[in-house]
Amino acid sequence: MKEAGCYDESTNGVVVMVGAYSQKEHIQQVVYRILDANLDRAREGLRIIEEWCRFGLNSSQLVEECKKERQELATWHTPELRVARNTPDDPGTDLTHPQEEQRTDIKSLLQANFCRVQEALRVLEEYGKLYNPNMGKAFKQMRYRIYTLESRLMGYQRQQLLLRSHLYLVTSPNERLLDTVEAALKGGLTLVQYRDKVADDTKRLEQAKKLRQLCNSYGAIFIVNDRVDLALAVDADGVHLGQQDLPIAVARQLLGPHRLIGRSTTNLQELQAAIADGADYVGVGPVYETPTKEGKAAAGLEYVSYAAKNCPIPWFAIGGIDTSNINDVIDAGANRVAVVRSLIQAEQPTLVTQFFISQLTNRVRPEHGKSYI
Repeated sequence: MKEAGCYDESTNGVVVMVGAYSQKEHIQQVVYRILDANLDRAREGLRIIEEWCRFGLNSSQLVEECKKERQELATWHTPELRVARNTPDDPGTDLTHPQEEQRTDIKSLLQANFCRVQEALRVLEEYGKLYNPNMGKAFKQMRYRIYTLESRLMGYQRQQLLLRSHLYLVTSPNERLLDTVEAALKGGLTLVQYRDKVADDTKRLEQAKKLRQLCNSYGAIFIVNDRVDLALAVDADGVHLGQQDLPIAVARQLLGPHRLIGRSTTNLQELQAAIADGADYVGVGPVYETPTKEGKAAAGLEYVSYAAKNCPIPWFAIGGIDTSNINDVIDAGANRVAVVRSLIQAEQPTLVTQFFISQLTNRVRPEHGKSYI
């Protein structure tokens, strides 16, 4: 029977009265089902995230954090809640959305599951107040911890990919920009910086969005030159700053702790300052004179050798580097380089990318009197 005001399909809508206790009991079972479903949802989402931390990032610390949260969820998932489950009569099991049926890359997969966990925790926080006085407080705190975990995981992933990146493409205006960048990505490129000093902001925003999507689809890092606002607008992985741009500390405050910040350096004083200021990586150059840095004297191979011996963070030799001089730069101690024209203007960007990466990762080069691969 139903309380007055309730519709009952079994009686063709005829409303009859029931006792208050039965209605209370019915609501209690509904709350139990909501809690059960969202505990399942949160645990499943966390397990998906945990598997990437384990097999994709090889991070025991992040795995342990995910596992700890799953175990706390399990302590709340009592038999009392489980027994209320009624999957056959749940209309939500048949609901779906096209976005749920595809994942374009690892980042979208992780973000979808973090959203899934966070939404479930919010439901648990609210409905849990009807079940246990401590449940709402517990899941409020867990929700904040998951926000922090998401930020740390995405930052950790960027850092790991930065360490594995040997070739860095800095773009320049080009009619076939997207095609050229994609061709390089197909060749194994994992780090792209969007740089355009002449386009208006509308065009920059449009191009940056397209490049961001392209890099996402290939699992590459996307950096924006100079413009912190543009980097935030397109959800870039970070920003690259010149010596006359925002201080690193200000950029870090705006970008947060887990996006990448690079700094151009031309001498040992600028290099040491960038390291002290907290740059994630630095550019070292220009190694050779280049029209990209018109009027700026070449820093030379001596500066490359200095960086090889004194720079504790990832650094990229940059400036006039091409297929004809890459081996001289490697011999000076570089195992990472940034290029502009040699890729943007290449007739076969994929092959040129593969050549650069092969030279940077397979050649035996001397450093500190030693040889290493």
